[in-house]
Amino acid sequence: MKDIMIKKLNEEQRPRERLIKYGVNNLSNEELIAIIIKTGSKTCSSMTLARQLLSKLKNIKDLKNITINNLTNINGIGKVKAIELIASIELGKRVFYYEDNNNFIVLNNSTKVFNYFKDILMYEEQEHFYAIYLDPQSRIISYKLLFKGTLNTSCVHPREIFKYAFLESAYSIIVIHNHPSGEVTPSAPDIELTNVLFEIGKLMGIPVVDHIIIGKTKYYSFYENMHK
Repeated sequence: MKDIMIKKLNEEQRPRERLIKYGVNNLSNEELIAIIIKTGSKTCSSMTLARQLLSKLKNIKDLKNITINNLTNINGIGKVKAIELIASIELGKRVFYYEDNNNFIVLNNSTKVFNYFKDILMYEEQEHFYAIYLDPQSRIISYKLLFKGTLNTSCVHPREIFKYAFLESAYSIIVIHNHPSGEVTPSAPDIELTNVLFEIGKLMGIPVVDHIIIGKTKYYSFYENMHK
């Protein structure tokens, strides 16, 4: 079937015009992607490129982990289009996870930490290590992604964790990382790293109060398991 270019569609069928008339919530995933990539190629429209992209995904959530190489493997999507789409996805993630008033979010137990961060981590395919910096009332000052990849004491540098703690004037720290498998039982490197961080926190006067491993539906808290 011959592809129909966007400019040859009736205005009622064009994604941008439909967004203006009906609102962004009424557009399909295909139409939203077509708007972001703007133009098609010589042989197919932006709608067709969007359709081809979606056909390679199990579901829309897979866009969270898509790469520039994945996108440029689709005929008609070059590096510029791929970069724009990747940037749009990342911006959407940041908007979704951003809180206007972090200082009012109290993380004084592991369940609250899990509920706050699970959506950030549960779909990641690599281990991600975050440090959460808290004030004396256990309110979030900030949190930072510090490392990616399999955790061990040689790749996780305590100096980075505590450098930001001093810069943020943090009272205490919680560290978290995910297990992509969903299994939250700590590994030997997890235990070794936790012991090191707890000891350094005591020496530095900025205690690491917990290390939480986040799975897809559950978590493991070192603090909870030490105080059973």
